[in-house]
Amino acid sequence: MQNHIRELRKSNKLSQEELAKLCKVSRQTINAIENDKYDPTLQLAFDIAFVLGTSVDQLFVSRPIKN
Repeated sequence: MQNHIRELRKSNKLSQEELAKLCKVSRQTINAIENDKYDPTLQLAFDIAFVLGTSVDQLFVSRPIKN
């Protein structure tokens, strides 16, 4: 699942470290999520959305299913 976290984080002038602290996770977790290496828990997705001033459905974009 792709996401818009990097773009929204930058538009909010937050570093990965700052976002991580606000969400009570490590910077590495934010980095992994931004690089599609890790899918956050539902609670973390809500926390990130809250900090970035958006909704969870605006953070994530479904990839088309390949046949």
